[in-house]
Amino acid sequence: MSTCSPHLRSASVPYCYLAELTCSGSKSPFWSKAKTERGRQRAQTRPMGFTMSLNFLLLVAVGATNILSLYHLSSTSFFLRPKAPTTPPPVPDHLVRQLHTIRATFSHLTRFHPAQKTPISSAPSDLLSFSRISPIASPCHDYPELLYQYMNYTPWSLCPKDDAHIAESLILRGCHPLPRRRCFSRTPLSPKRSDPDSNVIWSSYPSSCKSFKCLNPKLGFDFSTQNFMFYKSELDLTIPQLMDIAKRANSVIRLGIDIGGGTGNFAVAMRQRNVTILTTTMNFGAPYSEANAVRGMVPLHAQLQQRLPVFDGAVDLVRCGHAVNRWIPVPVIEFLFSDMGRMLRGGGFLWIDHFFSKEVDFENLCKPLIMRLGYKVVKWATGQKTDTSGIKNREVYLTALMQKPKSRCQLEQYNICLQTNSVSSSDAAQFYL
Repeated sequence: MSTCSPHLRSASVPYCYLAELTCSGSKSPFWSKAKTERGRQRAQTRPMGFTMSLNFLLLVAVGATNILSLYHLSSTSFFLRPKAPTTPPPVPDHLVRQLHTIRATFSHLTRFHPAQKTPISSAPSDLLSFSRISPIASPCHDYPELLYQYMNYTPWSLCPKDDAHIAESLILRGCHPLPRRRCFSRTPLSPKRSDPDSNVIWSSYPSSCKSFKCLNPKLGFDFSTQNFMFYKSELDLTIPQLMDIAKRANSVIRLGIDIGGGTGNFAVAMRQRNVTILTTTMNFGAPYSEANAVRGMVPLHAQLQQRLPVFDGAVDLVRCGHAVNRWIPVPVIEFLFSDMGRMLRGGGFLWIDHFFSKEVDFENLCKPLIMRLGYKVVKWATGQKTDTSGIKNREVYLTALMQKPKSRCQLEQYNICLQTNSVSSSDAAQFYL
């Protein structure tokens, strides 16, 4: 039974009802309704908490994804980052020299063929007329220090003493022709033909040596011509044999050139047979040019890398001795032999005297290069080089006498037969008869 008063019931039904529930402990319909309402609220609250948790997890996932992406991009950029440049290997000297030569050639060509017209200079005409009196070779600009030493002189006075080695240093580096100078070259005070030592003016060689007699006779300073007169081995070719071969071939020898002829012994020996020989010389450690001049020979101060100042087809004989050997680069030898052929007339002779090289280089490089000229082989002899250097490097000697064809048709016919392997070396002579 309820203990709530009627007044309480009428004034506040819910409170009274709650009191009844408390007093009686019974479960009324109103209680059930309140419980249902609280359950609905809890049910609504539970999905909201789940949604917030899910959103938080998504936020964490997005953040982690961004962090991983940044890490991946940073690591990729690290691996793709260009490496620090390493020091390149050193460039060989011969390539550097060739590069300098090519650059100088381009500079020389662009100087004469400018890309666009240059404006007219405002310099006085009298200065322009003397601006390029004496042009110099392009490679000279690559060696300004040597060029400065060579051109450091007082005009209209004696040339600097012992500057020949500076001139040769420039020539060997491709600076040829040398620039002209306005100074007086040094000459002997009282030269005498009977006394060669009266012509001595050098001082850059051994200071104690002021005579040709104290120079090394093995270098040719014995002034003997007997080596060209007597036959000692298969590698030798004497002057009498050469003249006899030329006579039997109906060829005359009047003018020749001796490449690297040293002191001019060959030129002196040929002069006795009324043959004029020009000798190319360079003073490598000894006064070869002075020795030629003292003996009445003409020394051509020229290097092997340049085109020799001789007209095409003008000489009857070209001889090359020890100065021409395999230690010279192959391209230089190839151009040198081509220049020899340019100077030789049809029917002239090329004499390769004691050319030496390594045995493997001779078979693979030198022999094919020489045979490519297409000359008739008159003499071909090889032998071992028996000195210390020859034994150490396994070097061989070659002595060859070859005759240039008299006409281009003979040479072309000979080359065609060689390419088709229809002629042997022993039968090659028929194309020259």
